[in-house]
Amino acid sequence: MLPYAIRSRPGYFALALLLMVPQAIAMDAGTLPAATAEAMAQAASPMAIAEYRRRLAEYQEARAAFDEEAGAYWSSISEKRRGRNAKRRDHQAITLDDYVLTQPPVYSGPKRPVNPAPEPEPEHPPRQHKAIPVVADLLQAASEHFQFTPQRPSSEVEFKRAYARVAAAAGLTREQAVRVYSFETGGTGNYDVQSGIEHGGTRAISTAIGYNQLLTTNTVELIAEQGTEFVRALTEKAAQLSGAPRQAMDRKIAVLKRMVALARSVPDEWAQHEKIGDTPQGWAIHAMVLDIDVGPLLQTHKLLTSVIFARAKGYSRPLSAAELEMMNLTGDGTGLDMVTMPQAMREQVPTSNFFQRNGYERNPVAIRHNTVAKLLDVTDSRMDANSNLPGAKELAAAF
Repeated sequence: MLPYAIRSRPGYFALALLLMVPQAIAMDAGTLPAATAEAMAQAASPMAIAEYRRRLAEYQEARAAFDEEAGAYWSSISEKRRGRNAKRRDHQAITLDDYVLTQPPVYSGPKRPVNPAPEPEPEHPPRQHKAIPVVADLLQAASEHFQFTPQRPSSEVEFKRAYARVAAAAGLTREQAVRVYSFETGGTGNYDVQSGIEHGGTRAISTAIGYNQLLTTNTVELIAEQGTEFVRALTEKAAQLSGAPRQAMDRKIAVLKRMVALARSVPDEWAQHEKIGDTPQGWAIHAMVLDIDVGPLLQTHKLLTSVIFARAKGYSRPLSAAELEMMNLTGDGTGLDMVTMPQAMREQVPTSNFFQRNGYERNPVAIRHNTVAKLLDVTDSRMDANSNLPGAKELAAAF
């Protein structure tokens, strides 16, 4: 994604010149479109400016009242979350009283009015957004920093079969793998599908790639935590090869070991892995999601770590695909909070309990399906529909 360009303001510039030369307005007003001339007249009108200031004051007053109410609400969300975490550490039961049971306040006041006068240019240009790396960037980074090119599959079916073998051997069920794939990719995504560049999209909206949509940080974290196991799996494959294929696998193992060392050069914390993931070296590590040998391991362990986390917390019942997806989307701790909730509570607890304010306000699905039960239901429904699409059927057949 290209950084946002700093937009010029030709209309405002022309208006400023006209205000400096009032006689020109009188001479040329007849040649201007009526709407433009009227807009200029309003912009220069003291009455329009006074009306704008009145409406702005109304907006600011309403918005301040809302922000105070919303701030108190989201503070209570955080307080309840801390209380639940403390109770879990002490092995105490979680009840409805441990959640905020009202929905977040919604702003319903006046909109911010448009200033009829030219706004002064900002002293500093707006901060440019960082470009989101796409597959070509990942491959270039792998080549530059590790002198390595991931081994791409000869076909989509080859990758699906490799993923199915690894997932089944690890204990994931066909239903879990296929339904999560159906939700994450819409039931048609390829192994290299990137968030935003699918179903006609043309611009990446995140670094999430593949069947289970791994972010760069996910990949760095998995390489750090599961890297030794990945190296062992590749070493076992290498023992069955000879000649050029064996040399290529040995080369891949050496590169993977270097990536593991880099990923482990920082504390095992999400924030630290995120920093690496935001560098070209992290992009190079992320390129391994495209490799026919390492990619299926990464996709499998993205889900398997959630299963293991749930078991470690004493949750022995098999996770449904929708429950596994909640952990996949929101993180293991937050997801398990929803998963372990009885159905009666799921129908009453708002989804806002599992988000930060900014994340919730950017999530129309969580807002629209605003209880845990509704969110799980819509996830299941989407999985049902997408599981009948060609990519999902192809993955199911690979198991």
